[in-house]
Amino acid sequence: MAKSELVVALEQLEREKNLPKGEILKMIEEAVVSSLRKHVGEEAIIEASIDPETAEFKACVVKRVVETVANAELEISLADAKREKSNATVGDDLRLSAPVTDFARIAAQTAKQVLAQKIREKERDTLYDEFKPKEGEIISGSVHRFQERNVIVDIGKAEAILPAREQIRREHYAIGANVRALISRVDRAQRGPQVVLSRAAPLFLKRLFELEVPEIVEKIVEIIEVVRDPGFRAKVLVKSNDPKVDPVGSCVGLRGSRIRSIMNELAGERIDLIPFDADLSKFLANSLAPAKVAEVRILDAANKRAQALVTEEHLSLAIGKDGQNVRLACRLTGWDLEVKPAPAAGSAGLRGLEGVGEKTAEVLAAGGFSDPARLAEATLEELTALEGIGEKTAAKIIAAAKKHVPAPPDESKA
Repeated sequence: MAKSELVVALEQLEREKNLPKGEILKMIEEAVVSSLRKHVGEEAIIEASIDPETAEFKACVVKRVVETVANAELEISLADAKREKSNATVGDDLRLSAPVTDFARIAAQTAKQVLAQKIREKERDTLYDEFKPKEGEIISGSVHRFQERNVIVDIGKAEAILPAREQIRREHYAIGANVRALISRVDRAQRGPQVVLSRAAPLFLKRLFELEVPEIVEKIVEIIEVVRDPGFRAKVLVKSNDPKVDPVGSCVGLRGSRIRSIMNELAGERIDLIPFDADLSKFLANSLAPAKVAEVRILDAANKRAQALVTEEHLSLAIGKDGQNVRLACRLTGWDLEVKPAPAAGSAGLRGLEGVGEKTAEVLAAGGFSDPARLAEATLEELTALEGIGEKTAAKIIAAAKKHVPAPPDESKA
């Protein structure tokens, strides 16, 4: 590489790629010293410099003048030193020019290598700095190739990886097909930044809602939590910060336009929109949508255990295929929900209790005591207030109801 070419190249790189000329020259000097050491000795003291204006290379080997040479790499005899410098004396440090032929070739080769390396490093750093702040954002790209079960996506200036675990299981990808995904992570790697994508992350679904629902961007509607079984079902907990705005209706859109668009993006994934409720029982009941819950019983508040009573026609819906619905509800709420069939409505559900005949059952049902669980919590005063039920009968009914409804286990004795 000619001197003038090097200077021009360095100045152009400084302008276009923000590579400081002085920094590059310093690296070339260090690399030249390292290369020359292989020719003149590993222990040798080598000095190299490059003129920043002319790009002229200079290099020399420093040796101490001695009477008797013990280490040829570091020392030179007085007789040899005088041939280089007539007034040399013992103890002087003599600077000897590096071998011209070797030095010129090494300097040119090293300059090219250092420049190429520095350009690659700078481009890698630039790409990393560009994509790192985009973590958590949605990006579009096209399927470029496959790496085993992983999909390599062309995202413009770089390639990203969509790992098998971050794909929607029911989806199939074709070369050239467009794909939208969440940038879940950007890592530094030897060949440049590794951009990891996800279509299975809950945050991807949240970002899709933000794109479709203006009320979420305006913070009128808030997404509190998202849980997913990617490609099959998701539950989204929503809350309105404006009493006049229905959070579920906002997310559904006119005739379902907004949520349909999101479901289509997710290969038909079913999405349950769960309205937040400050009332714990109502909140837990809502989480089992689309099933309707007759009653929620808090079994152990400290350990977040509850029981949801569901009518027979909604029981399979509440549990879901392979327990999917109740499992997602548990993840959404943080509670351990046990789904049980609700007792038969009306007086028929009371006739199995000891001491409760048909007439008494009808009286109890009319008074609001339509199932054994409700009776087990009743007081004598509440039952004796009903027509035809005395204190002894009331006590007997309550005792029978308590036998019929098992108490939750005392885990402190386990």
